[in-house]
Amino acid sequence: MQLYRINPRTVFVVMFFVILATACTQFMPPKENAQPSVSKGDEVSIEYTLKLKNQQIVDSNVGKKPLTYTHGENKIIAGLDKAIEGMHKGETKQIVVAPEEGYGAVNPKGFQEVPRQNIPKKFHVVGARLQGTDPSGRTVRPRVQEVRDETIVLDFNHPLAGKELFIEVKLLDFKKTVSNTESVPITE
Repeated sequence: MQLYRINPRTVFVVMFFVILATACTQFMPPKENAQPSVSKGDEVSIEYTLKLKNQQIVDSNVGKKPLTYTHGENKIIAGLDKAIEGMHKGETKQIVVAPEEGYGAVNPKGFQEVPRQNIPKKFHVVGARLQGTDPSGRTVRPRVQEVRDETIVLDFNHPLAGKELFIEVKLLDFKKTVSNTESVPITE
C-alpha cells in the first residue's frame, strides 16, 4: 500500500476556490430565461378543487370561470395564498390546509339558542340553512344544529370551520402589477 502526502498549501488553494465558487453562485443575477413566479400584488387566475378528508368534493371551478384575485391581499384563505406564492404559470399543487389557515376553528360562541316560534316550522330540521341579517346589516346563513322542545340551536360558524381542507390548485395565469406608491419627480 502506498501512502501519499497532501501538501497543506494545495488543500488551502482547493478550499479557497471551492468557497469562492460557492460565493459567486449565490450572488449571480437570475437567468434571463427564468420563469417568473407569483408574488404579492399580482393578479392571479387559478383553477381549484376543494375536498374534505373523506374525498367529498365541496367546491370546484374546473372547466368553469377561473377564480381571479389579487395575491397577498387576504382575498382567499391563508393556506391557499401561501401555497400559491412562488408558483409558475401552468404549475399544479396538491395542498393540505389546517383549520387555522382555512376557515378557522369552530367557535363555541358561534352557537345561538333561539325560541322555536322565531324560526319558521319548515326549518325545524337539523341541517336546515337559514338566511337573515345580523344587527349590523350583514347577511348571515346559520345552520340548524339541534332542535329542542322549546328552542332551536343555530350554528353561525362557517360550514368548513374546524375542517382540514385538501385542495388541488392549478395556476392558469398571473400578471405582475406595478406599485403606484413610488413617487417620480417630474421636471418641465
